[in-house]
Amino acid sequence: MHHTDRHRPRRISGGRSTTTAPLTAMAALAIALSVPQSAALANGRDGTPCTSGTGPYQRPLEEHLQRPVDGVQSVADCEAVRVFQIAHDVEPADGYAGLATYRMAVVVEAQEFPNAKGDCPVRDHRVTCVDLDRQLLWVQRNADVVFPPVPIRTGRDDEETRPGWHTIYWRSKDHVSTIYDNAPMPYAQFFDEGQALHGRPGDLYDGGGSAGCVNLRLSDAEKLWDLLDVDDQLYVWGTKPGTDG
Repeated sequence: MHHTDRHRPRRISGGRSTTTAPLTAMAALAIALSVPQSAALANGRDGTPCTSGTGPYQRPLEEHLQRPVDGVQSVADCEAVRVFQIAHDVEPADGYAGLATYRMAVVVEAQEFPNAKGDCPVRDHRVTCVDLDRQLLWVQRNADVVFPPVPIRTGRDDEETRPGWHTIYWRSKDHVSTIYDNAPMPYAQFFDEGQALHGRPGDLYDGGGSAGCVNLRLSDAEKLWDLLDVDDQLYVWGTKPGTDG
């Protein structure tokens, strides 16, 4: 495995991004308002009306999509959320303001400048940044983002992902846990005793927090596997929100 940055760099200090980012809130809103309902819903799997009720993340998603912020689902809110879900491959794309959709909105908001607060140290080597507060992971080198922000799930109460500097010391592509009932841990990259970056099959947020590992969607874990190697460094900071899965 070569230490080759396989993603086009993006500046994280000064200037604007030159890469293609996920659909912005304005773009999602424009689609929701300008595309005929029948056309928008044609992308919504079965063309049925959007009828999901108020979700637990209704207000922040209304704000993100520049909808009236009242915390109550409307038909227009539902359609705007569903357009956003479709654009970002959030399943199910049903217009419900749930955790997975909210987490993707956080990813979109972080795309251009994930290290705006400077919480992740800038070094002349790759640093994998694990932001527990926002449940985000990205990789930076110097002032460049070499792996854009993706959603993660970190440790639950009493089994928190340990903060601070860590180093990847072992990698196991098809790893299966010998501790947790032979649970699959694909693309596992271990950084602190039993804690690892790894993919989680199925719903990333199902079942509450992890046992300390940093869980990623399978596609993200595979891309991160291709980028990182033994001796790469991670920096973990913050506190996982108590209400998140």
